[in-house]
Amino acid sequence: MKSMAEAQNDPLLPGYSFNAHLVAGLTPIEANGYLDFFIDRPLGMKGYILNLTIRGQGVVKNQGREFVCRPGDILLFPPGEIHHYGRHPEAREWYHQWVYFRPRAYWHEWLNWPSIFANTGFFRPDEAHQPHFSDLFGQIINAGQGEGRYSELLAINLLEQLLLRRMEAINESLHPPMDNRVREACQYISDHLADSNFDIASVAQHVCLSPSRLSHLFRQQLGISVLSWREDQRISQAKLLLSTTRMPIATVGRNVGFDDQLYFSRVFKKCTGASPSEFRAGCEEKVNDVAVKLS
Repeated sequence: MKSMAEAQNDPLLPGYSFNAHLVAGLTPIEANGYLDFFIDRPLGMKGYILNLTIRGQGVVKNQGREFVCRPGDILLFPPGEIHHYGRHPEAREWYHQWVYFRPRAYWHEWLNWPSIFANTGFFRPDEAHQPHFSDLFGQIINAGQGEGRYSELLAINLLEQLLLRRMEAINESLHPPMDNRVREACQYISDHLADSNFDIASVAQHVCLSPSRLSHLFRQQLGISVLSWREDQRISQAKLLLSTTRMPIATVGRNVGFDDQLYFSRVFKKCTGASPSEFRAGCEEKVNDVAVKLS
């Protein structure tokens, strides 16, 4: 049995002051072991606590509601949030890593987590990201328990990396990276804007997809059809040529795949609200206005 003096110096036991910028550790709770009790802090703490379950199950209670923590779950308790948690009664163990910290001022956005109840935040990395978060937690604990001159600063920087990794993972889930085949298709289309015989089949063949599959992926990832995206690129390139060169309008049209100048003019006006000649005149007028102001 540990003495009261020892307990005050052990962050795993009641009475520890947590009077530091960062304290980190592992709590290995076994059924009927000396750590098998519920943490009960009705007023919470002054800092934040991150809690990662690595084995077994824990249970968090808050005003009559409960949440079961399973391996891979990360909880965030902000300052003042109720702390009432321990081993789940039906589990033989609950091993969880934790980090207590006082955040840097610019971390505010990164600490705004979806909550399971009250203000207790929750995040569960997907299978691909879980090893990264587990590894970072371990590094934070090792650095936080180190005695080197820069140990605490290193631990804080690793914690910052963990918070940013979460932001990055969330961003990826909201905005998945573009499929390489769609990216290659976009590049192929951009390289062949002058091709007046363009068809989707040639693009699909280039990226080893069927035309229907390419069309589906394109709309899924870019929210627009292949032909509409190409049209946008053609008009953008035409605007660039009209505003930066003295190239004849018919030549501009051919450079973006329009053999018929009248048809090019109709499409251009439909997309921009001005004919190619009107658009060029407007660009020249803006340049002249700037020149006058600078003279």
